[in-house]
Amino acid sequence: MVRYENLNKSFINGEWTEGLSERTYDILNPYDNSVITKVRLATQDQLGKAFEIAKSAQKKWAKSSVEERRAVLIKAAEYLKANREEIVDVVVRETGGTIIKANIEVQVSIDEIEEAIVMADELYQVREVPSMVDGKVNHIHRLPLGVISSISPFNFPMNLSMRTIAPAIALGNSVVHKPDIQVGLSGGSIIAKAFEEAGLPNGVFNMILTDLQEIGDEMLTNPVPGLISFTGSTPVGRHIGKIAGENLKRVALELGGNGPFVILSDADIDAAVDAAIFGKFLHQGQICMITNRIIVQKDKYDQFVEKFVERVKGLPYGDPRDPKTVIGPLVNERQLEKALNVIEDAKHAGEKLILEGKREGNILTPYVFIDVKNSSKLAQTELFAPIATIIKADSDEEAIDMANETEYGLASAIFTSDLVKGEELALQIDAGMTHVNDQTVNAHPNLPFGGNKASGLGRFGSPWVVEEFTVTKWVSVQTQFRKFPF
Repeated sequence: MVRYENLNKSFINGEWTEGLSERTYDILNPYDNSVITKVRLATQDQLGKAFEIAKSAQKKWAKSSVEERRAVLIKAAEYLKANREEIVDVVVRETGGTIIKANIEVQVSIDEIEEAIVMADELYQVREVPSMVDGKVNHIHRLPLGVISSISPFNFPMNLSMRTIAPAIALGNSVVHKPDIQVGLSGGSIIAKAFEEAGLPNGVFNMILTDLQEIGDEMLTNPVPGLISFTGSTPVGRHIGKIAGENLKRVALELGGNGPFVILSDADIDAAVDAAIFGKFLHQGQICMITNRIIVQKDKYDQFVEKFVERVKGLPYGDPRDPKTVIGPLVNERQLEKALNVIEDAKHAGEKLILEGKREGNILTPYVFIDVKNSSKLAQTELFAPIATIIKADSDEEAIDMANETEYGLASAIFTSDLVKGEELALQIDAGMTHVNDQTVNAHPNLPFGGNKASGLGRFGSPWVVEEFTVTKWVSVQTQFRKFPF
């Protein structure tokens, strides 16, 4: 059995490499703050060398066959499947997520690789386009982009890393990847081990365990990568977008959200409550797609509030390694203090608290605010915590309008018994994704994933990510002499 705690080094040019910084970082278990492993951080110089190695390795990898790329991806997926139980345990201990959450994350990571296997033959596809010039043959080629700079967050580190890494490798690119250091095993080391065991050529995937104090903006400003893939907060996304724009680099940005969960006057309330519970409290609310605002048409409002609060009261909390646990710890004390500050600010602003939670270590049990104004600071904040806000709408039309009254536009949901109306209204919500009669947290590797407005740029998922991670090139061949006007 692999002891993943021992894979506490960066992975550069196919080798597990000790960081050269004088600083170390303790990766902690959020539930009890015990040390899982200690990492010596990589330096900016090591990162720069990783980019040069990736640049060289990509030139060879770009010439690989479809069969070679598929074989590596198949073996990487097989590795995750064969070691699933141990990997799930690491994800639980490192992220503070429950066993349910960890299993979802590992499965979606496997799904990402398997969808990338399908993508592998998109590379070097040639399409012929008719010409307006006699004797000219036009061919449109799809080529690898080159080197991709990948940065992933703390909440779903393996999944949100793999959705960049697997397609990038499938499409002939190389990757330099930096996971959030506090989840460096789940977001980096396990992925590196999977591709090492799969026989990926050295240098095609490089993973750096470090922090911003060591490397600054090197993941963004280094001249080697042609695309920066980032999942995280909108303020950081704006910073990345500014630097990328100045350097004319492509970006794939999946940023913050303020997911509306709209319940219309004809909705099945019991079904809506079930969905809202999952969509609000999965991984303690620490998901960009999470249900952030529950907007209920007035005719169903009191019924929904009563049933929702009753269900929330019974949600089990505690050690995430206990299969019964639904509410585990927030990822660190800083995130917990941030959530407590949001709660105190809401109380001082006069928001109505119908269910008050409590703090136990890094665990925050659910809070529920009702009669919240959609324009309030509470409603307009991305909460990233087990804090529910319920908003009353005077009509179905107002509910949809409220859903759009946010700077974000990532995931959303509508509950209604009229499916035709539901899909029509879904198109009126300015978000990258809207789910009818489901909750807001949905992600599949064969569907377009991404947001509008301040929720990001670009789309993950096949085949949309193919366009993001490749270069389209026009090659024309003049088969007969062309006469020119001068």
